[in-house]
Amino acid sequence: MALNFAPERALLADMNHHIINLYAGIQSGAIYGSKVRDFLAIEGKRLAQAGAAYYYEVRDRFNEQGSSLDFLFLNRSCFNGVMRFNRHGKFNVPFGHKPERYAPSYITKIVNQVNWARKQMAGKKWEFRVASWQDVLAEVRADDFVYLDPPYIGRHTDYVNGWDDKEASSLARVTKALPSGFALSMWLENRHRKNEHINEHWSGLEVRVCSHFYHVGSSETLRNEIDEALIIKPGFATRDNGKQKTRQMAASKIQQSLPLFLPS
Repeated sequence: MALNFAPERALLADMNHHIINLYAGIQSGAIYGSKVRDFLAIEGKRLAQAGAAYYYEVRDRFNEQGSSLDFLFLNRSCFNGVMRFNRHGKFNVPFGHKPERYAPSYITKIVNQVNWARKQMAGKKWEFRVASWQDVLAEVRADDFVYLDPPYIGRHTDYVNGWDDKEASSLARVTKALPSGFALSMWLENRHRKNEHINEHWSGLEVRVCSHFYHVGSSETLRNEIDEALIIKPGFATRDNGKQKTRQMAASKIQQSLPLFLPS
């Protein structure tokens, strides 16, 4: 969101210090396209030769040293792109069974993404911080705008630390009391079930819905078409252009259970 919107000033926070270190490294120039290309070309060749054994060697190295380049390598060669850490903070996702993963064209794609991210950050006053949502939201002022992308309730809770219904409910309560505008991303429903957390804790707000295929997941049941909700504080939404072909159909579903505005 931040990279696409590219505001002049921003505080970007996450509890996962590996993500913060990666983006801060891109911002500072410590991580750049040609460096990523050289690294992945070497490591990709070793992965092609040794397969899973080398993947786990890099995983152990990363868990000891925390290199951002190793983090990038693991993220693109682990099982289905899952990001998961155990209770000791160790990355524990298994190998993705694709030893030939780092073909030159794929490395170029990653390099282009790194270069684009660096371009979007250039000249901006962005702070990357390892912090909890509680600490960050405590600093919010009326003229700020807050975007939140919390772990998905009921889908994946081992992202970097625990995330349960109690904390998710607390986030909703604190966010709705903010003096500023805000928006929050949350899964709405798929063919199997609805996200009742939205009805229970985020009702009374404006909702935009689009449909996409959810590729990241530990099993096939978690990888299918899903309706995604963008929940926005009334008065802060821009015009809905309705570009997604499923938008109107999905919106009609949510309107049956969610009022768009709080009654006055």
